[in-house]
Amino acid sequence: MEAWLAPEEWSAVRLSLEVAARSVAVSLVPAVLAAVLLSRGRFPGRTLFDALVHLPLVVPPVVVGWGLLMLFGVRGPVGSLLHEWFGVRLVFTTEGAALATAVMSFPLIVRAVRLGLDGVDPGLEAAAGTLGAGRLDRFFAVTLPLMSPGILAGAVTAFAAGLGEFGAVITFASNIPGETQTLPLAIYSATQTPGGEAAAGRLALVSFVLAVSGLLLAELIARRMGRLLGRAG
Repeated sequence: MEAWLAPEEWSAVRLSLEVAARSVAVSLVPAVLAAVLLSRGRFPGRTLFDALVHLPLVVPPVVVGWGLLMLFGVRGPVGSLLHEWFGVRLVFTTEGAALATAVMSFPLIVRAVRLGLDGVDPGLEAAAGTLGAGRLDRFFAVTLPLMSPGILAGAVTAFAAGLGEFGAVITFASNIPGETQTLPLAIYSATQTPGGEAAAGRLALVSFVLAVSGLLLAELIARRMGRLLGRAG
């Protein structure tokens, strides 16, 4: 790939993989918790919470990026505190690109995990409870292994989707080569450059291969985990 792609193009591919991996690492645990709350929880405001969780799926990504800019910019209520207290700046950084990608892919993980959790028989948890297992014991010993196909599939799907995130990243993190210029942003830059059609074509092909590979891997993991759990059962 290094021989086929120019150094700056390879840098965009590498950065895309890094940003997508970081975004999944940031959002996986909160997404699992949100899925558990939505699937098993009964509390006031549950419908509103469900809508907020899935909001990034229906609003333009630029709006999400703008919201992050207002919150986490150096003058935003959260970003100013992070900058003043810890010297952390998220806007226009690789970390900021990962945050924007995590927000956009968060609902994908929640939906996959929730589907996996909805398929877990509550009777198994009840049976474990009759044997003396506490709530946390039931979750880690029974529920979590049974919902693991959904977790893995959601993580891989979110990773694949993160490779293609554009609007939120360019709005919040900008398009800085070597710092925030991920694969979609590099494709956009190539299309705006005279004679950049060949570079755009190469990068688009890489993006297509990575996305399809991620989706196929998610499906493979879900099926294999389902078979393993079926044998265990």
